[in-house]
Amino acid sequence: MKLAWHKILLFSTLPLAGYCQDSTSYAEQNNGGVRVSTYVRSERPKKIKLKPAFEENFGFQLVKKRKNSIIPFELHANLIIVPIRINNSDTLRFILDTGVSSIIVTDSKVAEKQRMIYSRNVKIAGVGVGNDLEAGIVIDNTIKMGEVIGYRQNIVVLKNDILKLSEFVGKPIHGIIGYDLFNRFAVTIDFAVNQIILENPEHYKYKPSKGQRFPITIEENKPFLDVVELVNGDQTVPIKVLLDTGAGHAISIEVNKKFNIQLPPKVVKAQLGRGLSGIINGNLGRLPKIKFGRYELNNVVASFPDSSSYHLKPINFSERQGNIGCEFLRRFKVTFNYRDKYVVLKPINRRMKEPFEHNMSGMELLASGSDYHEFLIERIIEDSPAYLAGLQQGDRVIFINNKSYKDLSITDIYKIFQKGEGKPINVVVKRGQEVIFTTVNLKRLI
Repeated sequence: MKLAWHKILLFSTLPLAGYCQDSTSYAEQNNGGVRVSTYVRSERPKKIKLKPAFEENFGFQLVKKRKNSIIPFELHANLIIVPIRINNSDTLRFILDTGVSSIIVTDSKVAEKQRMIYSRNVKIAGVGVGNDLEAGIVIDNTIKMGEVIGYRQNIVVLKNDILKLSEFVGKPIHGIIGYDLFNRFAVTIDFAVNQIILENPEHYKYKPSKGQRFPITIEENKPFLDVVELVNGDQTVPIKVLLDTGAGHAISIEVNKKFNIQLPPKVVKAQLGRGLSGIINGNLGRLPKIKFGRYELNNVVASFPDSSSYHLKPINFSERQGNIGCEFLRRFKVTFNYRDKYVVLKPINRRMKEPFEHNMSGMELLASGSDYHEFLIERIIEDSPAYLAGLQQGDRVIFINNKSYKDLSITDIYKIFQKGEGKPINVVVKRGQEVIFTTVNLKRLI
């Protein structure tokens, strides 16, 4: 795992937003894909006039008959952050996530500022140990992303920001978007230049120079790949995985004796992420080799969630054994084509040579403050370098290697923490009114 991005696992199980409206109002707006307009006069009723659905502004479309839209994105915490506008809002930051079926606003202030009206309240559940969440449904919104507009979109607004994505990412995060875009377009994610290309599937033409093509299945609105193999010496275990752009880790594996999937000999307990229903606990370890097609990746940091962290009953994903996240995917140029049911992976050569590393300090941070440039130690692993250096939960980071916190991002800090085993890192923290100087000697925990 490149950074301590295992902290964020956005695997959620939300119903499609179509359930938001009651059956009466929905029938009035869209009757079997045909617009119904009725005029009634007291003296003589008019005939019902049917208007073809394709003449309506409905769903996501490229504007001005464009063939594609190129959208820049930011990559923070190994998560793809795209600019979006909802109705008349300022530009918002949304995470692009193949693991969600609905458009979710995680920051309720967006709804308050827009004076959105909830058509109904619902309770939703996702992965994690915790209670169901309260959310509101807002119908008939317009969403703009680059040269793409989504008309009459329903969104789910979380009443409380349980995910606290901004604190983990170190940037303001307002929501999550996924299936609606992937289902409508061929989506190319170019991690080499941080660009997304959305194009009509009929215009995307695959050729071998674009990379290797793999078949996928779409189950519960999510893409699954079944050509991945775990290799350990002479033993090879084929697995089926969810391709999850909303997960920051490299790969998450579910321990399963039936499929001969066991924990590695050396693991560390960790909080692997936060789902819609709370914390996801488990272990971190290394896999000797992952193979798929002609590609191989070695010594991969993997997450192994506890079964007790799954709040929901098992979902029938036909024997899924794990999911692949962006620490893995960012080493490729990736194209998802849901319509034709395949994914294309083209290696980024310099990224393929990068080792998989984990945070070697043993401390986990949260970003705070109006610009998310203040950093609190959220957790210290016992007997880790940070623990041995005398750091404590709640300490506020002031300097790292003589660089002020004002000049650092949480991404910058985790990059420092993952490079160079044995490297000393000078850290200054504030504990109450006391200023403490110490040195953290980095060490691989797995």
